[in-house]
Amino acid sequence: MTGGSTPKVRIAILASGGGSNAKCLMEHFAQGPGSEVGEVVWVVTNRKDAGVRSHAQRHGIPESHVSKQAMNSGALLTELRERGVEWIALAGFLLRLPAEICEAYRHKVVNVHPALLPLHGGKGMFGMHVHRAVHASGERRSGMTIHWVSPEYDEGDILFQGEVALAEGDSPEDIAGKVLALEHRHYPPVLEGLIRLSQGTDVRDATHLQSHKR
Repeated sequence: MTGGSTPKVRIAILASGGGSNAKCLMEHFAQGPGSEVGEVVWVVTNRKDAGVRSHAQRHGIPESHVSKQAMNSGALLTELRERGVEWIALAGFLLRLPAEICEAYRHKVVNVHPALLPLHGGKGMFGMHVHRAVHASGERRSGMTIHWVSPEYDEGDILFQGEVALAEGDSPEDIAGKVLALEHRHYPPVLEGLIRLSQGTDVRDATHLQSHKR
């Protein structure tokens, strides 16, 4: 826009569970640095009892339950377009996005995965399933990965990884807590940075679009 500010990007969040990552995104784009560039305008879940719906309601953000059938029939893509959604953030969303949504939002739909992909990714690898697998492997590090979303589970290009050391006595629950803290810390600013980069602003240093060890 000539002589004015760039309109805020309209973001939708898709989540299936309690929504702690979604809550962090809502806060970041409502009152944090992200409020300069984007706003969360819609929250979608495939579970009627998902806790993320309460977070959306408290923030005054429209929220909807969308069935797997509706998503695969094209109804979700239609409504995303009707609501003017420009970016999509997956935050614990357990369904695979249809190829037409991935294509329509190419390089504008991202996911956070609770492991260092390509390790411990793919169908069925979510939540505590991931952390139990990490624990069983005996690995001394874990982390989180932010990546572009493709039609296949966890196969989109990696954008950012945050890493954390694991202690010998860490339980799967301990691992989950450490990784979740990384997700809360990095997902909002990385998404903000991606949006800024798409607008032609070079903010890679400020938003840490690179791997970090903790």
